[in-house]
Amino acid sequence: MTSGFDREAVQRKYAEERDRRVEGNRSSVSDLWRDERLAAYLDDPFTDFIERDPVTEDVDVAIVGAGIAGVVTGAKLKDQGDYTVALIDTAGGVGGTWYWNRYPGVMCDVESYIYMPMLEEMGYVPTRKYAFGEEIREHIDAIARKYGLLDDALFHTRVEESRWDDDAARWVITTDRGDTVRARYLVMAVGILNLVKLPAIPGHEKFRGKSFHASRWDYAYTGGAPGDDHLTHLADKVVGIIGTGATSIQCVPPVGESAQHTYVFQRTPSAIGVRNNFETPEEWAASLQPGWQQDRMENFTAVMAGREKERDLVADAWTEHMAKVSTYRGEPGWTMEQIAEGAERFDYEVMEFHRRRVEQEVHDPEVAERLKPYYRYLCKRPLFHDEFLAAFNNPKVTLVDCPRGVEEVTERGVVVDGTEYQLDCIVYATGFEAEVTPFPRRAGHPIFGRDGLPIAEKWKDGACTLHGMMTRGFPNLFLSPGPGQQAVVSVNHTHVMVTGGEHIAAAIAKADRAGVRSIEPTEEAEAAWVAKVEEGFADRTPFMLACTPSRLNFEGDPSMQNPRNGSYGGGYGDYFGWKRILDEWLADPGFPDMDVET
Repeated sequence: MTSGFDREAVQRKYAEERDRRVEGNRSSVSDLWRDERLAAYLDDPFTDFIERDPVTEDVDVAIVGAGIAGVVTGAKLKDQGDYTVALIDTAGGVGGTWYWNRYPGVMCDVESYIYMPMLEEMGYVPTRKYAFGEEIREHIDAIARKYGLLDDALFHTRVEESRWDDDAARWVITTDRGDTVRARYLVMAVGILNLVKLPAIPGHEKFRGKSFHASRWDYAYTGGAPGDDHLTHLADKVVGIIGTGATSIQCVPPVGESAQHTYVFQRTPSAIGVRNNFETPEEWAASLQPGWQQDRMENFTAVMAGREKERDLVADAWTEHMAKVSTYRGEPGWTMEQIAEGAERFDYEVMEFHRRRVEQEVHDPEVAERLKPYYRYLCKRPLFHDEFLAAFNNPKVTLVDCPRGVEEVTERGVVVDGTEYQLDCIVYATGFEAEVTPFPRRAGHPIFGRDGLPIAEKWKDGACTLHGMMTRGFPNLFLSPGPGQQAVVSVNHTHVMVTGGEHIAAAIAKADRAGVRSIEPTEEAEAAWVAKVEEGFADRTPFMLACTPSRLNFEGDPSMQNPRNGSYGGGYGDYFGWKRILDEWLADPGFPDMDVET
């Protein structure tokens, strides 16, 4: 790369762009099921709601959440023994985010060979390097069917309360459909992007046209179907898409081709790298040896952590740009100041690469300039797509740059800078609340442990766990590891979910073999783990104050940082150190760091 790096000028430009975006209403409305005016945005357009009688049952394990984490944990439990497992989910089937996100063009931005779980167990090799959503959803469904996880599942069901019954040593889970499920063990696999984010724009209820969130795509209105991007019903419709994040960049090209006209409302442009998707070579698939997926997952995680590897097996934009920006170390002998300046210079070169790509792809210079991202690479999650930028060469697609956001929704459309854009349909491509949203909120219901202690009360000052997966005062409760929960973080979250699912299943089986009635961390072990996480905290205040607001940095608000809500090992965490601790715990003949009742 060539530099031309003027540090002061770059910082000044980035600050100007940040200042354009810190004002305006950046809050969101996410408790949609509690607001009757907005509840329809959560309706399931994919599976019919079926009335049924309330269920009262006793099971070995109840799992709240039927996405990748819940299904993998359930499958691993079945591998451990003849467990009765009840999946509970508000969706009409399994898949989690891949159940809900069926919008046109949806695909994963992490390589399918490491993202789609249990490929070897299922004897399956994905059809492309980056799989489309339907292939991922169908794969998760296939796992659930193979392991018999659909038999006792409760779908279109919201948990209202989970409460520990100390006398019976059971979790009692009650739902909005009158169900009572009693379980020896409870697993919270609620996902990290599960709270639909709807901008708090005045006038939602006024709009007389069609509107929906992209995670509830209405194919009855648009035409097409999941996997079929020919949206024939939009031919005479003017569509507004609010957002230019991961959802928007995927759905804008098919909507732009199909609709009479499409307006794309952009608050902050994204850094959009090359995806370079391709079909899986048959000869490569035939050459795979046992253990290939685990090896590939670990190789990716190691490269992303800055570890030296002889070969980068995934070799994509994540490992080429993200890994090097986030683990920049400079040259031997450099001072911290030199490393900081070198990191800024390299970051600038990466962002210049993205800005030059915009110039090459978008023909209109004014539109191209508005699509250029001016901020540090780690301010927002980077994106990868090969058709989005070129979509703005289509005269039927118009970019509306609105750094402070859309001002108002009216009966006929939306207002930006005093101008009303008349629309037939509004698509809120505004994603979900951040991954670091505190677990008690993401759980979506109150959880009560010993003596009626609410987990929200225990965690009011931040996460409080052992290994990021158990918390004292809540016996026989396991948390699928996630950001902000004192485990570790990975771009390929499937790797962390699979590791967590395997450990949870093995831990339950170990407890059962020993005749354990209840198990929870000791007070001392939990305190030591929390202290270890706090030690690894790095104050990101200077970065946030200079960074474009996004969901990854609490919308640029440093006050939202909490040393407790970090990762084991600091930063994204030390996956390999964390995994070693889990393996050692399982291998120990006893139950170290645990209070056990038999």
